[in-house]
Amino acid sequence: MSPGEMACKLANTFGEDCLSHHIWRDELTLTVQSHSIAKILTYLRDHGDYLFKQLIDLCGVDYPDRVQRFEVVYHLLSLKYNRRLRLKVYTDEKTPIPSATSIYSSANWWEREAWDLFGIQFEGHPDLRRLLTDYGFEGHPLRKDFPLTGYVEVHYDDEQKRVVYDQVQLPQAYRNFDFLSPWEGMTPLLPGDEKATDGKAIDKKEDVA
Repeated sequence: MSPGEMACKLANTFGEDCLSHHIWRDELTLTVQSHSIAKILTYLRDHGDYLFKQLIDLCGVDYPDRVQRFEVVYHLLSLKYNRRLRLKVYTDEKTPIPSATSIYSSANWWEREAWDLFGIQFEGHPDLRRLLTDYGFEGHPLRKDFPLTGYVEVHYDDEQKRVVYDQVQLPQAYRNFDFLSPWEGMTPLLPGDEKATDGKAIDKKEDVA
């Protein structure tokens, strides 16, 4: 079955749950309704024409200018037919997506990672908590509007004998820049210049003449 044939067949099967499809480099991408993702994943895993038994990746993408700013992308693999399929769903900061952990056990940590880094919620996940950042971390660091410095910084306090969190501070010492001089701070004599005054250096212009 070619990607084009599979796209037409799945579009007819899923009906309104299939929003669009796209083929690039012989790989099919289906964009589907987020509330139907569990039903669609189960069908693709179990149906004899597809048998996508492996979820090899699940990740988030952030488009902050969109109303539904997040994409959740599922990459499926069928070992029997040597095929790959990509599914996409859209969501926002408040609307949860049905968890795929009951369908693919590998979705467990990937959904936790998407929650940790993007703040994407997965309804029905058995243990949705942070995975890569600390439990006291504020915000979701892979969002496009997350500040590069973060909101808090961690250091060890000698008096309290423990690790503490403080607000990020970016102190900068005052400097008086002289923008008219491109050589500010340079000394009059550079290393090696003393050779030109000891009578031993050869004038290149006279040498060429």
